[in-house]
Amino acid sequence: MDRETATPTVRSMPGERARQWAAHHREYAATSTYVYDFVWDLTAEAEGPFCTDVDGNVLMDFTSHVGAAPLGYNNPYLLDRLREFDLVDPLKIAGQDFYVNGEGVGDEGLPGPAGLMERLVDATSHYGMDAVFLSNSGAEAIENGIKICYDHTRAKYGITFQGGFHGRTLGALSLNRSKGVYRRDYPEIAAIHDVPYCDDAGSDPATCSCGFFVDDTSQLRRMLAPESGYVDPEEVAYVIVEPVQGEGGYRIPSDAFMREVADVVAEHDLLLVADEIQSGVGRTGEMWGSDHFPVEPDVISSAKALRVGATISREGIFPTERSRISSTWGAGDVLASAQGALTMDAIEEFDLLDNATARGRQLVETLRDADPDGVVDVRGLGLMLAVEFETKGTRDDVIDAALARGFLTLGCGYKTLRLLPPLDVTEREIDLACDLLLDAVADAV
Repeated sequence: MDRETATPTVRSMPGERARQWAAHHREYAATSTYVYDFVWDLTAEAEGPFCTDVDGNVLMDFTSHVGAAPLGYNNPYLLDRLREFDLVDPLKIAGQDFYVNGEGVGDEGLPGPAGLMERLVDATSHYGMDAVFLSNSGAEAIENGIKICYDHTRAKYGITFQGGFHGRTLGALSLNRSKGVYRRDYPEIAAIHDVPYCDDAGSDPATCSCGFFVDDTSQLRRMLAPESGYVDPEEVAYVIVEPVQGEGGYRIPSDAFMREVADVVAEHDLLLVADEIQSGVGRTGEMWGSDHFPVEPDVISSAKALRVGATISREGIFPTERSRISSTWGAGDVLASAQGALTMDAIEEFDLLDNATARGRQLVETLRDADPDGVVDVRGLGLMLAVEFETKGTRDDVIDAALARGFLTLGCGYKTLRLLPPLDVTEREIDLACDLLLDAVADAV
């Protein structure tokens, strides 16, 4: 496949073999979330945003597997580096019980868990972070993030934001304030409070329509007011925030909101947990979504682009007893750790933060200039991009129409379509994606 000339080519989507594969999978799998019957053919040609499915359709994937494949398919830099080494079995060990000599100390071998953790400490040094705990997933990274806050503060309250999504394990579910189905009928951690999340971009607190500011005072500040508030700041273990809300609709916070969060957290000396599962590792044009705003997180929870979960903080915040946080495999997955470390290397070596900023701006400006019917907003930060429609039905029809053209997208929020191109997406690929999406909108509206 020549990435420089590739275009989607679809005979039928999904094709007969894809339907057979999906039916076979569902025969044994528990009910879960599947967007559509897309079955990637691992043996067929694929590079960047382009891949081939089991029916021979060439598809353009602007989901990056919900950000878990930040460099797209078969990135040459990753593949070339991995081919240099004779991989062994097992590549997964009980990572919290054994050390992994994936890379020799001081040499330039394949980076393993220690290599990934070293890169993460370097990437968070401006926040004073110096310790990492690796786990399996974003949900585990969140769970361990809030656990170390509870352990460090011995406090009972957590504060989250409306519209937030932090994972599907029981502790993380307690923090969710997006779709009700995520939490319905499950037990929850007690003493979790929430306040509005403000995406009134550049808003004056006096005119904010999001409900976070009321009469120039934030709901967060009112909640924690020593004399008139209803939550004692001394009993707050953490405030958790997504620098850009993901599942909640790719909502970009206002500067006033983030300044107020930073000020209140500093005033009461609270721990701030940044959920960087989707927004981290270059997706927004900075290494961390938090880097765009005047916040100083005490804990960063990351995953997806790293191929493993990671809870990053200061050594003084982590428990002295290692067994007080948990994961069986995370720090022992040699291959996933290498992929995560090499991804961070590629971001730096190929200036992919700048590329994310430029290509994201290109897509937003192109779609805004086109001003298609049915679209009420086009927004993004770097390559964390969203197109919001007048109705949920229109959004869903656009996703289907795009799929018929071989263009893979995803929904989020209530009526928003999200786009996550690979971080090395090219100008040509953005233009092609915009053409495909605009054609899909024209069909659906």
